[in-house]
Amino acid sequence: MTDTQLNAGSINEIKPGKMKRVDAGNGKRILICHVEDSFYAVDDMCTHEDASLYLGCLKGDRVHCSLHGGEFSVKTGEPLAEPAEIPLQTYPVAIVDGRILVTV
Repeated sequence: MTDTQLNAGSINEIKPGKMKRVDAGNGKRILICHVEDSFYAVDDMCTHEDASLYLGCLKGDRVHCSLHGGEFSVKTGEPLAEPAEIPLQTYPVAIVDGRILVTV
């Protein structure tokens, strides 16, 4: 399987402390999170149950699942609060000419 670069939009589209959900194809959605001066990309679906993390909230570098309260680090994907136990998939992000590029 080869990696592809997903153009997730302009850095100006996502304000600090906010998220954007993008379609990566084949039913896969990725969450782009703007934390301080950096952008991070993680799977949109909570690993505890199939719930979109986009429906939750971003607090610092943690995304909170609105369904059962699990939390994950958007930097590492690691679960930080139960009931989440399985890490989220993370993806490399590059900023090129003001565009957010995610390697998937």
